[in-house]
Amino acid sequence: MDLGLQGKRALVCASSKGLGLGCAEALAAEGVDLVMNARGPDALAAQADRLRAEHGVDVQTVACDVTTAEGQAQVIEAAQGVDILVTNAGGPPPGLWSDWDREDFIKALDANMLTPIAFMKALLPSMMDKGWGRVVNITSQSVRAPIAVLGLSNAARTGLTGYVAGTARQVAPYGVTINNLLPGIHATDRADSLDAGVSAQKGISLDEARAERAATIPARRYGTRQEFGATCAFLCSQHAGFIVGQNILLDGGATNLTM
Repeated sequence: MDLGLQGKRALVCASSKGLGLGCAEALAAEGVDLVMNARGPDALAAQADRLRAEHGVDVQTVACDVTTAEGQAQVIEAAQGVDILVTNAGGPPPGLWSDWDREDFIKALDANMLTPIAFMKALLPSMMDKGWGRVVNITSQSVRAPIAVLGLSNAARTGLTGYVAGTARQVAPYGVTINNLLPGIHATDRADSLDAGVSAQKGISLDEARAERAATIPARRYGTRQEFGATCAFLCSQHAGFIVGQNILLDGGATNLTM
């Protein structure tokens, strides 16, 4: 299937590894030029070099922390005129409701709600002027079914979901779509971190912790960055213009919902 993305340009945040990298890989394979962002310059440069070599696309890198005003300004300057925006940020640490204070929530909101909103506010106008654009926010399955130990993430990402619900309907008449991808457990550093916590808490091996978690997923496995990236690329494609303001679960059936 031709996704109609050849020659488009995309900003993909947190794209040196994990789900962000999966999205960058899938878009590059479709001929999309990239602005890649991450905090670590070495890993970012290495992945950018690989995608240039494998797909012949132009890749610009911006190594910075996008939760800061300075970092946001750097990325927005580099990404002016992009056709596609993929927002992404690592989730805040797990814990109990009694662990978190105001500053913990502010950090979570900055990373997982306010930063994506800042990028949308900055980059949507040029998409609207061109009459075509795609925004995909990587959020979490927890916005559909909260995960008790991830209260900070539940709160911040659900706030972003509410913002997108209204904004997506306002920009759709201009040929711009905004949708959210809600990952469950994928084979990423985030999963490794969560599994390591379970391993330490229960006194079991990391492999045992992974096996326990995989057993709770109907697909009986973790997702891969490649299949996640392929879904992102479809949402960015010429075929997805009628998908507006949706929250699409990629969780192997782990979230037990009827609708």
